[in-house]
Amino acid sequence: MIASATRVDAAWAVLQAVPDPEVPAVSVCELGIVRAVIEHDDGLEIVLTPTYSGCPATEAIAHDVLAALDAAGLGPARTTLRRAPAWSSDWISDAGRAKLKAYGIAPPAHLGADGAVPIRLFGRIAGERIACPRCDSPRTERLSAFGSTACKALYRCLACREPFEHFKPI
Repeated sequence: MIASATRVDAAWAVLQAVPDPEVPAVSVCELGIVRAVIEHDDGLEIVLTPTYSGCPATEAIAHDVLAALDAAGLGPARTTLRRAPAWSSDWISDAGRAKLKAYGIAPPAHLGADGAVPIRLFGRIAGERIACPRCDSPRTERLSAFGSTACKALYRCLACREPFEHFKPI
């Protein structure tokens, strides 16, 4: 039998390779969705916090996490959803942010110390710039508040003319 600390470490290593089903360039760990791996007498518990409570990928993530652990011989395992505290885009790792950008998605800015994000119904805040992930130009415009998923917005770069998504800070 694998020692508890070793088994937990091995599980974290396996989970680092489980891609997010909606943004496969980053892992569920790099997005900050996996919050904890806990060893119990009857197996591992993987604590997941979805990016938002209605995220349609939550079931797919739980399935992929359990399948990866089973394939690595680390079962039995179960997932637990923990919705509080709510997921924050600040939980995305630096490696995850770099991978988002390389994939063509502008990563979210870090939140302020208080974690507050102003709600914007129209337009953009004066001076706010979302740099193009392809050419780094700050000359961009928002086309839609929503992209392929609710956690992203659709932008266009005015320099290279390419559309791109921006992962919203939450």
